[in-house]
Amino acid sequence: MSEPRTRALVGTLYQDNHRWLLGWLRPRVDCRELARDLVHDVFIRILAARDAEDRLQAVREPRGYLATIARRLMIDHYRRDRLERAWLAAPAQVPEAFEISEEERALLLETLCELDRMLAGLGPAVRRAFLLSQLDGMTYKAIAAAEGLSEVTITRYIAKATHHCTLYRLGLQP
Repeated sequence: MSEPRTRALVGTLYQDNHRWLLGWLRPRVDCRELARDLVHDVFIRILAARDAEDRLQAVREPRGYLATIARRLMIDHYRRDRLERAWLAAPAQVPEAFEISEEERALLLETLCELDRMLAGLGPAVRRAFLLSQLDGMTYKAIAAAEGLSEVTITRYIAKATHHCTLYRLGLQP
């Protein structure tokens, strides 16, 4: 079907549920402006989906669908906010010789957020093993000992994480 059809479906969904979604979000984020931004982002995300029309036609409970998207956007917002606060606090612990420009800082923050989104799809044990391997340079044997798991399990975790990251980078996994 055509793109105008998708816009019409989203328009109807918006008209029928905008006020409800705003009311649903407002107490959860405790900020009227953030709630409005997230409502806006929900509908942008729906419009931007590759298969938006098919998804919209498959929706049986529009409010459940909207709440799920809004919940994910809320999580992304708070995760990014937490990363940003940690990033802004980090320079206080770094000597002046390592100062970076605002542009470099913004690029690094965006990269950190993207990495966080990519790793969010992994379970905590898999994510921890992957980070110990990739960031700390630990061997699988050392990770297994530190985590109280077998080396075979760590090998599976790292393989799973690598596969997940590859699919994510290819745009084949949310």
